[in-house]
Amino acid sequence: MKKTTMRESLFSPKQFFPIILGTFLYAALTAPFNAYEVPLVGGALVVRPTVAIPMLFGIVFGPLAGFVVGLLGNMLSDFLSLGGVFWNWEIGNGLLGAVAGIAYFVMKRTDWTKARGLAIAVVLAVVASVVGIGFATTTDYILQIGFAPGESALAEFYTFAASYAVNGAIFTPILLYAYAIATTGRARKG
Repeated sequence: MKKTTMRESLFSPKQFFPIILGTFLYAALTAPFNAYEVPLVGGALVVRPTVAIPMLFGIVFGPLAGFVVGLLGNMLSDFLSLGGVFWNWEIGNGLLGAVAGIAYFVMKRTDWTKARGLAIAVVLAVVASVVGIGFATTTDYILQIGFAPGESALAEFYTFAASYAVNGAIFTPILLYAYAIATTGRARKG
């Protein structure tokens, strides 16, 4: 397990540049996907492989970094591509990075290319998707934002959570592995 102080885990100056980079990367790559949905009965399936970006930043730089990348990146993306900010969805996307950031405390850097570390990334990507989209769709329902009550809110949760979970489970371990190789220069067996 990593040895970090609480102060380092919440924020350190070393996280500043990655947060800025991750925010702009998430915003720039997500904006084109905001307009792309696959119509389904009772809703639409979003195609957003970019959800792996805040998850990756949470795993690598901590839950606060993941939260900020998800929150600000989605906010910027929504503003640029949809012309508005949807506070509950911005927080939900922040939770994607924060929940995946649990790995920052339970996974060693040397595990990033090993089966155990990649499996943790997959599990946390799925959990993060359920928590983040759960927050966004629950607040949509409770506050009557954008959707009719009842089944449409549940359909919204199922379609978005499933899409985010699949995208996160596929792309987060791929990005984590690539990041580990890029920063260490070699894969570790295990």
